[in-house]
Amino acid sequence: MTGWDIRPSEVGGVLGKVATAAEGLAKAGEGVQKTLPSAAAAAGTISGMYCGPTPTGPVAAALAEFGNKWGHDLIYVAKRTANSLNGAAEATRKYVEGDLELAANAQHKALAEPKIDMPGQGKK
Repeated sequence: MTGWDIRPSEVGGVLGKVATAAEGLAKAGEGVQKTLPSAAAAAGTISGMYCGPTPTGPVAAALAEFGNKWGHDLIYVAKRTANSLNGAAEATRKYVEGDLELAANAQHKALAEPKIDMPGQGKK
C-alpha cells in the first residue's frame, strides 16, 4: 500500500472541525427529541377547560409522523458521522505507527453500515 500520503496534523485539524460541527448536530437532534412530544401535545385541537384531556389534532399527528419518518435517518447520520471520525482518526494513528495494513483495516471498518436500534423497537 504505497499510495498513502497523509499529513497527520492536517487530518487532526479537519477531524477537530468536523467533531465540533457534529456536536452541534447532536445537540440539535437531542433538542428535537426532547421538544417534539411536548410540541405535539401543545398543538392539540380546541377544547374547553373542563372537557378532559386535549385530543390529538392534525398538527400533533403531523409532528408524530415527522418524528417516526425522520428519527431513524437522524440517528443514522449521527452514527455514520461518529464512525467516520473514529475510523479516520484510527487509520491516521496506524499510519503514523507505520502499520499500513491496520490503517487500511480501520479505514475499511469505518465504511461499514451502522446498526440502528430505534427506541421502543426491536429487542424487548
